[in-house]
Amino acid sequence: MDLLAHLEAYVATVDEASFSRAADRLGIAQPLLSRRIKTLEEHFGGLLFDRSHRQVATTEFGVLLLPYAQDVLERTDRLRRAARSARRSAVRTVGMPVDCGPAALARVIRAGAEHGVALGVRELPPERRESGLADGSLAYALVRVPPENAPLRVPLGLASAPAPDAPDGSGARDGGGLGGLGGPPPPRAAGAVHLEDLRPRRGRGAARGRAPLALLLLAEDQVPFAADRLGRAMARAGLPEGLLRPAGPVATALAETLAGRVRLLCTEPFARLHGVAWAPLHDTSLHRGYAPRASERQPAAARVPHWLVTVLASGAGAAAARPGGGDEDGDADAVARLAAHG
Repeated sequence: MDLLAHLEAYVATVDEASFSRAADRLGIAQPLLSRRIKTLEEHFGGLLFDRSHRQVATTEFGVLLLPYAQDVLERTDRLRRAARSARRSAVRTVGMPVDCGPAALARVIRAGAEHGVALGVRELPPERRESGLADGSLAYALVRVPPENAPLRVPLGLASAPAPDAPDGSGARDGGGLGGLGGPPPPRAAGAVHLEDLRPRRGRGAARGRAPLALLLLAEDQVPFAADRLGRAMARAGLPEGLLRPAGPVATALAETLAGRVRLLCTEPFARLHGVAWAPLHDTSLHRGYAPRASERQPAAARVPHWLVTVLASGAGAAAARPGGGDEDGDADAVARLAAHG
């Protein structure tokens, strides 16, 4: 027996003093309401209504049980309201790349608050973001995809030690320490970098026997399709095999970069945040591609809202977009906003 449905039939009949009006109030057929009342009477072992008169009258037994039935229904209603409120206020976790800056992540949380959605942010490597969407531990995430198929694209470039005459005056290129961390951000290097430019120079005045600097990959760029693509591009450019290697701890990678011993593949916001010089890669097929996705395990987050597409793109450092991320109506709006921000 569905006790709540039967108690609702009982209380509605008392309130309306009519089986037909009670049935209309509950949106059920009168015979069904009558069966529920009879079943409830059998369950409690006593008559709830006196059916010997034309007017429905509540028996003494029914009057005695009425306040308890009303209390059960009131508590049930409060429980349902609390559940609805909890669903609305539940924190929806967003998976973001590990190299996003704190301010960018804070903007994601703030945007959620402005739209009445409690968002939490987790910085995770690419494979953890995809698995989080699959198991429902993440509501939304930026998923790595090839840039040519991506609704959001993030330019990648090479970070290196600032020149000796950089604004912070660190002289880190010639091994003068780790200056630049915490100083004003160096200007963006002019012009895009071709991988061929990384080959050792030949001829008079060129340093003989000097090998090209190693190129470090952050965890975000160690996804197989991206690393393989970069490796093939470097081979075509005539660069030695094995020049690519994982960055390891970010602090160590930055220290090596600032000391002029390696180059680091990263985004411009990351380079500016950490005080290293940066120049974009000319080959856009080597840039990052992202698709904002929602978890199928969380019905409340069935789609990525257009406002979230925009703030996720900004947080990841996206510089271009095309339709395909988030809901259909939101994509055009997100693209327009991203275009307005350059």
